[in-house]
Amino acid sequence: MDRIRESFGRQAFMRTIGAELVSCEPGKVSIACGRSEGILQQHGYVHAGVLASIADSACGYAALTVMPEDADVVSVEFKINMLRPCTAERIIATGSVIKAGRTLVICEADVTDEDGQTLLAKMTATMFTVRGQV
Repeated sequence: MDRIRESFGRQAFMRTIGAELVSCEPGKVSIACGRSEGILQQHGYVHAGVLASIADSACGYAALTVMPEDADVVSVEFKINMLRPCTAERIIATGSVIKAGRTLVICEADVTDEDGQTLLAKMTATMFTVRGQV
C-alpha cells in the first residue's frame, strides 16, 4: 500500500483542502478532511465540491489497490447524492470497490461525519484503467 500513500502524497489539491489518507487496504480506502474556513460555502456548510472530491479520490485509490503495479486509474464518471448539509468538524470518505474488471472498476463511497453515524453523501463511480503510462 506504499504506492497508494506515495501517490496520495503527490495530490496537491488534497493538500490544499487539508485532506489526509487515513486507511488503506485492498479494495477499500478512507480519506478524511477537517472543517476549515477555506472549504465552507456561503451558508457555513462544508462545500459539496469538497465532499465530492474526497469521495472521488477515495474511490480512485480503492480502485488502484486492486490494480497491478504497472497500471493506474482515472475517473471517467461519478454520481453523488448529497444527503444533508455538512456541519461536521471532520468528514470521512470511504471508497470501496464493487467490481474490478480489466478496463473499468466500479466503486462506491460513503461520506460520513467522523463517528460514521451520519451519512452525508453517497457516490457511485467508474474508474478507467490506464496501463503503461504510470
